[in-house]
Amino acid sequence: YLSIYCTDTLGITPALVSVILVGSKILDAFSDVIAGYIVDNTHTRWGKGRPYEWSIVGMWLSIWLMFTTPVGFSTIAKCVWIFCMYALVNSVFYTLLTANNNVYCCRAFRYQEQYVSINSTGAIISMVGVAAFNIAIPTLVDNIAVDASGGSFLMACIAIPMAMIGILRFFFIKETVDVDVSAVGEKNKISFADVKRLLSTNYYIYIVAFTLFVCNFVTNMGVGVYYFTYVVQNLSMYSLVSAVQLLAIPMMLFVPKILKKISISRLILIGCVISVVGYVINYFALNNIALLGLAAVLYGMGSVPISMLINLMIIECADFNEWKGNPRMEGTLGSVTGFATKLGSAAGAGILGVLLTASGYIADVNLIPDSALSMIRSLYSIIPAILWLVVALTLLLYRLDKKMPQIRADLEQKRGENQQA
Repeated sequence: YLSIYCTDTLGITPALVSVILVGSKILDAFSDVIAGYIVDNTHTRWGKGRPYEWSIVGMWLSIWLMFTTPVGFSTIAKCVWIFCMYALVNSVFYTLLTANNNVYCCRAFRYQEQYVSINSTGAIISMVGVAAFNIAIPTLVDNIAVDASGGSFLMACIAIPMAMIGILRFFFIKETVDVDVSAVGEKNKISFADVKRLLSTNYYIYIVAFTLFVCNFVTNMGVGVYYFTYVVQNLSMYSLVSAVQLLAIPMMLFVPKILKKISISRLILIGCVISVVGYVINYFALNNIALLGLAAVLYGMGSVPISMLINLMIIECADFNEWKGNPRMEGTLGSVTGFATKLGSAAGAGILGVLLTASGYIADVNLIPDSALSMIRSLYSIIPAILWLVVALTLLLYRLDKKMPQIRADLEQKRGENQQA
């Protein structure tokens, strides 16, 4: 909702919004590597990744401030405000959260079965929450966020409870597993040479990063709110279509059993293909709510494996590092994927602004030209379909899953030998 907030509430042109969002990624290019390095070299009485959970509070505060831009500011001042808040959200707080997540997970839970169980349960809760958000927010935006003060109030109502929920992990989940006593003695300080070696030898992480880039590019274009405002001409119907996505949630219950038959990457690949079908249906749906609902169920199902399992692929990459005789460096791996996540988010919002401006977009349902409507339709259908097809083809190159049984067996043996020594 940031793009339409900037264009329709603050009166900033879509192209200028693109400059703001994409420009902030220059900071991310530096902050992600630094954050991974910091987390990988952290040793406190609270743990290695756990202290950075407090970033969730700073992140939600910055998000609220971002949607509380003073309307009396000049256009330049508004752009500076949005840029600073967006940079705090992504370049500082979210960067630390993505860098610490897998570090924290590996030290809170010992076995892959635990990772799968935690991610399965967590993904169900998350998807229900996201679905509830997507159902409620279009109507709330339509009725409450009718002006700048309403938007600020609505965001405060979201940010305060979300920050309180987000910080619960720090208090209830402790780091109890000492994986720093690894096959390569990771308690030694991580150097920038180690970071460079990881980035040049572990190409599997780039496949994971590209998958996350596309996922966040598509999700954060925010074109759905434009589609239902100008094509369907009923933003509240967006809530109904979002509600239909709840039908995809039961699929999550079967993921652990499915993983016993196929690998993580293959399940994600299948999800990508299902998403392609869903977005193709969007192209032909126009304002047909039944077809739009069917498409939403399909790409909702397609997103399930990614939301549940992508972090397990990052841990596989860390196991691969250790197996090759290098430090695990989950923090740095998380920084690579975190950078891809944020770059995808900004690029999605950025390309939306550029293409809407190029198509002659006017923020008026009665004056918007056909060229802008065609662009909105393409962004809601064909472009995501093409991107998910490319991801599916890229995942064919991820062959690490075939090596994982041997890698895990070798690592257990080496760790046992080191502990005995």
